[in-house]
Amino acid sequence: MGLWRNLTGAVALLLLSSPLTAQTPAPTAPAEQTRPAQIPTKAFASSSGISDMMLSPDGNRIAVRATFEGKVSLAILDAANSAALQKLPVAAKTELEWFRWAGNDKMLMSISTTVPWFDDEAKLTRLYWFDIATGRINIIARKEQGLLGDDLLYTDPAGQYVLLAIQRTIYDYPSVWQFPLVADAGKQAKQVQPQKPGVWDWYADDQGNVRVGFEVMPSRKLRIWYRSKPVDELKMIAKLDENSSEDDYIDVLQIFSASDEGYVLKKDDSGRVALRKFNYATRQVGETVYAAPGWDVTDVDIDQAGKVTAAYYTDDRDKVVWFEPKMKAIQTRLERALKGSDVWVFSRAKDDSRMLVWAGHEDDPGGTYIYTAAKATLDPLVVSVPEVDRGLLATPRPISFTARDKTAIHGYLTLPRGRTPKGLPLVIMPHGGPYWVRDKLEYNTEVQLLANRGYVVLQPNFRGSEGYGEKFDELGRGQIGRAMQDDLDDAMDWAVAQGIADPKRVCLVGASYGGYAALWGVIRNPERYRCAASFAGVTDWKRQLKYSSSFLAPKGKSKWRARVVGDDTKFDLDLVSPVVQAARLTRPVLLTHGDADTTVPYKQFRLFRDATAKTGLVESVTFAEEAHGFDKPENETLWYDRLEAFLKKHNPPD
Repeated sequence: MGLWRNLTGAVALLLLSSPLTAQTPAPTAPAEQTRPAQIPTKAFASSSGISDMMLSPDGNRIAVRATFEGKVSLAILDAANSAALQKLPVAAKTELEWFRWAGNDKMLMSISTTVPWFDDEAKLTRLYWFDIATGRINIIARKEQGLLGDDLLYTDPAGQYVLLAIQRTIYDYPSVWQFPLVADAGKQAKQVQPQKPGVWDWYADDQGNVRVGFEVMPSRKLRIWYRSKPVDELKMIAKLDENSSEDDYIDVLQIFSASDEGYVLKKDDSGRVALRKFNYATRQVGETVYAAPGWDVTDVDIDQAGKVTAAYYTDDRDKVVWFEPKMKAIQTRLERALKGSDVWVFSRAKDDSRMLVWAGHEDDPGGTYIYTAAKATLDPLVVSVPEVDRGLLATPRPISFTARDKTAIHGYLTLPRGRTPKGLPLVIMPHGGPYWVRDKLEYNTEVQLLANRGYVVLQPNFRGSEGYGEKFDELGRGQIGRAMQDDLDDAMDWAVAQGIADPKRVCLVGASYGGYAALWGVIRNPERYRCAASFAGVTDWKRQLKYSSSFLAPKGKSKWRARVVGDDTKFDLDLVSPVVQAARLTRPVLLTHGDADTTVPYKQFRLFRDATAKTGLVESVTFAEEAHGFDKPENETLWYDRLEAFLKKHNPPD
């Protein structure tokens, strides 16, 4: 309880100050021609300890991921005064994947861990529910169950029950079970949809009726099974070849009861993804409801009446288009009140009585506010990276260049302040993913750290990055370690051609897929790069695909595998796997990983470290009890310290 009182006091202290900027050091504004003071790495690792915030449907509570002294908890705050009400610690060596409300008094939590699996490892997930009234946590599972335990199809708005698709064993197809949210949910669960041979993915409508199933056949063709009404028999309405366009694999946005009509995110005539009407029974795509000219629509909000309330896309920044006049007006007022910031309403009470609002910028990590509609007040809740002096940060800007095959590549360039942009040391920083992800104009700690130390930082949105349309998306298929890597090399050539970068002073830094790309870059093209730093990078693609297959349903697995392998199914991924090609390493590497990572397992780190042990080129760091990111500020600080020292040694800024 003592630790929790400390967290409560910290939150209360934040709320005592009215302007958000009061929580940060007084900004310094050095002249652009002078070099800014160095921001301590400890400041870059500073945190409010609160993230992933979500209002309860009635707006009275806020669920948050709370990190205090390196320990992660699901915490419940009072939305009226931000006082901490309850916490639920997350066990060591496990990861809080996601959480959401089930009514106003219960929370659902997905917890994952890595387990031994035959001669390798696998990811195991389980779903739990937290009873706020009693403070108890209960598992939602049957006695016999496969690895995937958080395939949630539906949550009763009142919080009475959930629908979960589960396998009895790994050799069975999933069936759908209704679990009441009670202490012994597994004993009282009832099957509402028996397993159907070949069907791996089930979808329910807005009333909790199972309506759609996707069958992966032995021939790898896909059958779609559908029923219009809960009492109807499932009928096969489509049969798709594995080689069909991914666009044919319909993403079920929302199915409405007593109706075959719904919506789908699907490309329009321009090749961009748009929100379109869709008939689930006939699979006919209807009129376009909304398209963002030049960009893909990435998400939408749909209310219980089936009305689209908002659409989202990203140009260089995340954008929202409100279709509700009330929310459109609120967005305008918030942007006026928080002038100069990007403003994002990311959680709302069902009646819009309260909202959580984030405001920040690419040169300001920003913070979160509570907007109370009845009072029209905007109160600060938490400050992101509170110890960083905003006045010392650099400002990224968008750039574009033409790759060797004439493909237009976009990205972001951050120049160090106080240095003439000519012949400077360069860091190429590829994003993670690599698919369905992209970089954009937003605050990035590593970018700001390196720019503050005197490096030019370039973030290319290599082919396959999200949001640039179907053609660009397809160019990334099967191009890991090949054309996607070419784009990073071409980004370097662009920066050199501009006179900004010194071609003899270039390194790669990245995390997750970006960590892989950094490792592969110095192995594949040592003549280009002086060094590479990788956090949680993939080192063996065959092993990673096998690991991912342990927790992805076959439809998702097929989609992911098709992306990685591409059309050339005979291509050997060992040819682009750093651990297999480790003998080619001739450049220094900083290799780091969290030993509790359930996304890219720690074994990927160990394999590459051991394969290169005799070279003397690899400096390795393990972060104890960290997953695919940082929960402990001291570990995050250590990462920045080691990264700074490593680059200073192998690619000094001066």
